[in-house]
Amino acid sequence: MQTGEVLRREVFNLLDAAKGGRLKKLKEVNKHEIVEGVTEDYMERRVQTLLSYVKQHSPYYKEHPEWTKLEDFPVMTKGDFIEHYDEVLVDCVREQGNLYRLSTSGSTGTPFTVLCDGDKMSRVNMNFISCMELNGFRMGMKRGEFRAWIKGKNTISKWKSFKNNLIMVDISNMGDESLDKICRDIEKKKIQVLVTYSSALTALTQYIRKTGRDISRWSVEMVFSMGEALPQETYDLTKELFGFFPVRSYGNNENGFIAIQLDEDPEYTVDLYNFYPEILKLDSDEPAEPGELGRIVITDLFNYAFPILRYDNGDTAVATRKEKNGRYKLYLDELYGRRSDLIYDCEGKAVTPYIITNNLWDIEGVKQYRFIQEDVKDYTIRLNGDPQKMNQEEILGRIRPYLGEEARIKVELVDEIPVLASGKRKYIENRCEKYKNQTGFCG
Repeated sequence: MQTGEVLRREVFNLLDAAKGGRLKKLKEVNKHEIVEGVTEDYMERRVQTLLSYVKQHSPYYKEHPEWTKLEDFPVMTKGDFIEHYDEVLVDCVREQGNLYRLSTSGSTGTPFTVLCDGDKMSRVNMNFISCMELNGFRMGMKRGEFRAWIKGKNTISKWKSFKNNLIMVDISNMGDESLDKICRDIEKKKIQVLVTYSSALTALTQYIRKTGRDISRWSVEMVFSMGEALPQETYDLTKELFGFFPVRSYGNNENGFIAIQLDEDPEYTVDLYNFYPEILKLDSDEPAEPGELGRIVITDLFNYAFPILRYDNGDTAVATRKEKNGRYKLYLDELYGRRSDLIYDCEGKAVTPYIITNNLWDIEGVKQYRFIQEDVKDYTIRLNGDPQKMNQEEILGRIRPYLGEEARIKVELVDEIPVLASGKRKYIENRCEKYKNQTGFCG
């Protein structure tokens, strides 16, 4: 336990106690509701309070008094919210100057900024700490945040970095030279927690394994994965290298962390304290059947500045609801990621992207890849690696059975699979117009 960690935790607790301990209470209630679930009464009360509020204060929702229950309200994509931005924003916050901005870079589509008040910002922060603490995090630990840090755009000040014990780990470039520097910084700066996108963690762990780097002197006690779903092979390799499992999470910049893996549970437990989630069919706004792949649609229960109701952010999952002792919990059993990452076989059946990641990770000579569905039966695999070692026939032989014998798969050798502006690397992409139109991609 580092001195800086203890000092920051004590300062946080003292300052919070002086203000009535509100943040600690938020955090503890948040953790309890994630672990134990919520009651039907709580959820119904929260949803109805939100609906009543937006119908009084949001110009967009004021126009429709006939919308009385949540199912009456429209499902909104990012594009819909941007188009009606000024109308959705509630009247009473327009003149306020103390609003916070929750922004997404738009690495897979359009940039989007959501405004929120101090209460929602506190909940976002405590939601993050709650998800971390449920998996062993201690307030004040030194965090290394892996992002594409761009000076003047998203970097943080030296004071904020010091106050939060946060080290900016730049992943704009994930070549061997950059990875070597990242490894040296992790050791030298005694970083205790790695908060990283799945793709960056994949690159880091594969680099450590490839180079045989000695990490025994590292201070890392926790690895927190965010962004894209973490491939099982990266999960296993991280556990092998560090001696503990990485934590898998699901969320977005607009809302916060929506679901978290607890211990080594294979599924994600949804935070029902802060969010009301729906899993809707891919081609309609009807609820998906139990076990059916559907769209994740989120209602944020506490953003009263820019209400986010029935937000379809493009992600898909298979969910299960379980009830016990008068409370219920929702689990994301399979998190497929964005609809633009879903691929389809020759018969039009959705196929999990994991059939690509799980079949390519151990192919000798493959460094990076991107799999693209070009048309109904046309696919492209872009490979970066050693062409002398990569066995293309083995690659095609592994993947073709999932797509169908009629699949036309083209292999392209490239020098680099570039990262996106956010620092994520897009491994799977669907460009087929039929499926874009069919599933209502919002990009």
